[in-house]
Amino acid sequence: MQKTTKLNLLSGLKLPFSYGWIVLIVGTIGVIMSIPGQTMGVSVFTDFLIDSLQISRTGLSITYLIGTILSSLLLSGGGRFYDRYGAKITALIAAVAMTAVLFYMSHIDAIKETLSQWGLLSPGIISFILLTAGFFVLRFFGQGILAMVSRNMVVKWFDKKRGLVVAIMGAFTAFAFSLSPKLFNSMINTYNWNGTWRILSLVVFPIFILIIIVFFKDWKPDTEESEHVKEVSVAISEQIDTEDKTLKDAIKTRVFWSYNIAITLMSMFGTAFTFHIVSIFAYADMGRATAVSVFIPVSIISVIISFTGSTLSDYISLKIILALELAGLIMASFALIFLAPGVPVILLIAGMGIANGTFVVLISIAWVNTFGKMHLGAISGYAMGWTVAGSAVGPFLFSSLRDLSGNYNLAVFVTMGMIVLLFIFSFLLKDKEVQK
Repeated sequence: MQKTTKLNLLSGLKLPFSYGWIVLIVGTIGVIMSIPGQTMGVSVFTDFLIDSLQISRTGLSITYLIGTILSSLLLSGGGRFYDRYGAKITALIAAVAMTAVLFYMSHIDAIKETLSQWGLLSPGIISFILLTAGFFVLRFFGQGILAMVSRNMVVKWFDKKRGLVVAIMGAFTAFAFSLSPKLFNSMINTYNWNGTWRILSLVVFPIFILIIIVFFKDWKPDTEESEHVKEVSVAISEQIDTEDKTLKDAIKTRVFWSYNIAITLMSMFGTAFTFHIVSIFAYADMGRATAVSVFIPVSIISVIISFTGSTLSDYISLKIILALELAGLIMASFALIFLAPGVPVILLIAGMGIANGTFVVLISIAWVNTFGKMHLGAISGYAMGWTVAGSAVGPFLFSSLRDLSGNYNLAVFVTMGMIVLLFIFSFLLKDKEVQK
């Protein structure tokens, strides 16, 4: 007999399929809603913040670095909160906080002017404090909590088809992420930067808050509608010898650090590449148009790789996905060192596409497949803290080493050295340590 599932909060309506497919839709929306807190969502507004707040680009970068690092330190606690109180409550708090901080950021210039009139601090210090606070909340609840909770909620609902589900989610989110800078820029041209943030805070997030209240729902193995999922989960766990592990146990394993460092290095390298791409290409005598044009083919390759890798993750060891990510980063690193029109650009696009695509697979699947569902929030939250920190350190590392050496080659050599060491280390992992 075909299973039916009651729709959350609408008990009179039944669905002839698992509620997990509804969770897939709303969880994907949740990841997309985190875009204003992601680097690509923030970067569209940076020039306007510099002009409006009269702050230097270096000063703005430092506030972004501090806010992001501070947020990364608290993400493990946010993950434990999710484990205790569930996806609905945690996502609701994150969405409300995102609404508030976007509204705050849309008025940050006016707040600065008001505080400057009091004469207690200089305008520069006020701008620095206001931006650091705004970036902290934006990064913690956007890139951190909201994205983490939405992904975790989805992967908990699926076992046999988890790879396929992550592939679907990854394809839609990659498409949305690639379009967001252009969409935000178009909105800024029409409504100004202040108005764009107000629209996001007053229209998008109240709608999403309603979606959370009505549709967000945790997988619970003791509920009637999840009984079949529970049986499948137990069977799969026995087959691949997976057991739920605590964060304390997880961080004692080699496989945790292999995944975690690989994901962090990709976050660090990828963010630095995106942040400095125009400058990097300028050193190779290529213009802004050429630099920006690589994003489209990189995105296409990334979607193909993430969809294929996520689907195949149901059948192959994640050790292969891990090796592919590192190989992609090594390829991209060599391309950056010898960057020039032609083959190096093609290798750069291929390497970044492979690395981005496999990154999506690992950050979505690695923790639940390897350490189970019970403490997924604490484990993924701790790992997300490293990922967020990497995204803050990468651009700063590249710019600092560029100032020291005169180009980006030293920064690339440093990161590539770490990547090569991890690539070698990944082959030392035993197959039983790396779950499917």
